[in-house]
Amino acid sequence: MTIDRYSRQTLFKAIGNNGQYKIMHSHVLIIGMGALGTHLAESLVRAGVSEITIVDRDYIEFSNLQRQTLFTEIDAKAALPKVIAAENKLTEIRSDLKVHAHIAHVDRQFLEHYGTKVSLILDATDNFETRQLINDFAFQQNIPWIYGGVVQSTYIEAAFIPGKTPCFNCLVPQLPVINMTCDTVGVIQPAVTMTTSLQARDALKILTQQNIPTKLTYGDIWEGDHYVFGFSKIQRETCPTCGKTPSYPYINETKRQYVSLCGRDTVQYQNPEISQEIIESLLIKQAIDYQRNPYMLRFEFKGHPIVSFRGGRLLIHKMKHPNQAITLINQLFG
Repeated sequence: MTIDRYSRQTLFKAIGNNGQYKIMHSHVLIIGMGALGTHLAESLVRAGVSEITIVDRDYIEFSNLQRQTLFTEIDAKAALPKVIAAENKLTEIRSDLKVHAHIAHVDRQFLEHYGTKVSLILDATDNFETRQLINDFAFQQNIPWIYGGVVQSTYIEAAFIPGKTPCFNCLVPQLPVINMTCDTVGVIQPAVTMTTSLQARDALKILTQQNIPTKLTYGDIWEGDHYVFGFSKIQRETCPTCGKTPSYPYINETKRQYVSLCGRDTVQYQNPEISQEIIESLLIKQAIDYQRNPYMLRFEFKGHPIVSFRGGRLLIHKMKHPNQAITLINQLFG
């Protein structure tokens, strides 16, 4: 693809032709393809990033369309997995783009398989545990990553560079207390775009190999509040991720079969021995109505909508606690 496509970006002296060349030879991993992920993916694809890996475990619902910019009503009606719809839209923007799309839950195995050869990791998740896993993996592999969070009208962002900045683990005690999620208290689009603007800015700086101040940005777009805090001096020698003797506890954490999804009233169940064919046969045998597309099966059991993906991963909706899911799964499979 001709570099003339990026002429307005190369005219910006902080990037120029040399920076554009670096952007066009980079590979970015985006974890999560919701509000933050769709904005980030589109921004970096339009900026010229040559290769992206995108991963998300969910599918598109109508409530996503208010802020998740790569999706349409057609996608929601088809209940397409987010990464599939995103891949379709991104390759329409750039025909030369190389996309690796994964319908998956991000765990240690995923990161070790798909994340070791990337230039940058972008956090577009909605939960603390995954961010801690990303942090451990990034510092173990010496890969920069950028944290972003949004809820209601607030935004937060920081970049972490192994060997140069403290890690997310060190920053956690200084973070504003946010015990809410978009699914419980809502979110507005301007807060999303503020977060992703900050993340995309730092992504371009990292990809063009420029220095980034060790700062956390936090604010409320509705109230007009905006704060920037330096955190270069908070690194702990005893930190299990970036201290003198790192142990990377979140990488080594035991994989759980049942996980409650943040703010979703949904529990995820994983069992690789349960194939789509097994589930479909079971549904037919029990005369349970279901819908299917090339990526998943959807059905309802005892008042709980359930979505089954390949690889033995089920999302059980209208449920908060893993113990409830254990009971339901035992009833479903006898």
